[in-house]
Amino acid sequence: MHLGSRATIGLMWLLHWLPLSMQAVIGRMLGRALYALGRSRRRIALRNLELCFPQQSAAEREALAREHFQWLGRSLLERGLLWYGSRARLERLIHVEGDIGLADRSDKPVMWLAPHFMALDVAGVAIQLHVKKTGTSIYQAQSDKVFDAAIRRGRLRFGNAEIFSRKESAKPLMRCIRRGQPFFNLPDMDFGPKDAAFVPFFGVPAATLLAPSRMARALDMVVQPVVAEMLPGGEGYVVRFLPPWTDFPTDDALADTLRMNQWIEREIERLPAQYLWVHKRFKTRPPGEPRLY
Repeated sequence: MHLGSRATIGLMWLLHWLPLSMQAVIGRMLGRALYALGRSRRRIALRNLELCFPQQSAAEREALAREHFQWLGRSLLERGLLWYGSRARLERLIHVEGDIGLADRSDKPVMWLAPHFMALDVAGVAIQLHVKKTGTSIYQAQSDKVFDAAIRRGRLRFGNAEIFSRKESAKPLMRCIRRGQPFFNLPDMDFGPKDAAFVPFFGVPAATLLAPSRMARALDMVVQPVVAEMLPGGEGYVVRFLPPWTDFPTDDALADTLRMNQWIEREIERLPAQYLWVHKRFKTRPPGEPRLY
């Protein structure tokens, strides 16, 4: 397994030297292959699209899924560029819109609220390139130690970030935030019923963590939404740092979480093919409800 992982990482390193336009072509080819061969993930994506966009025809949802997999292929391949590309090259390719400097000026710790779009890792790199404060985040540790080490190296390469495994205690993360470090929060995955509520997501009850609201309230944080987008061909990426929410959090974590999901829905409607449809967003069901996958 480690030999295969090293070969994959070596290939990513080699390909990162190519112009982004060529990487984009290869990535989209990879995505088409993943759609054809990845039966399980293809089913998940199509089921998610069926649940979220019932008004579309089956043909429209299939076309959207095919397009999604091509962006997915690009995002996987172009992580080599994010992990190994020079600072100067990344600064040319990553276009930042909005107030990325809020975290450096704010007297309160900032929570960047970043949904799972295909360019999510690009947003993390943009923060490391332009924000002076050391940012913190949580990541999903990989069972493959070689790949896990590569992810950690890639995400920590500029020296102003800390990441904690989701399996670890939350205490070190909380200490960082209390020291004023900004937190890159990924709020839109199904981690089961613990600390979550069933909140509508495109009209379907989805197990959604209440932590963004509760943490922001407990630690007196400023919440700034962030959306990252991949551009066609070799044009690069756009990371939008939106105005911070002035009335978030409230004392109603459930209402806050509904508002968050509704905002994510609007961003997905703007960029539907680049959202992470291969994740089982509706895996956890309310008691008594049948499985959806």
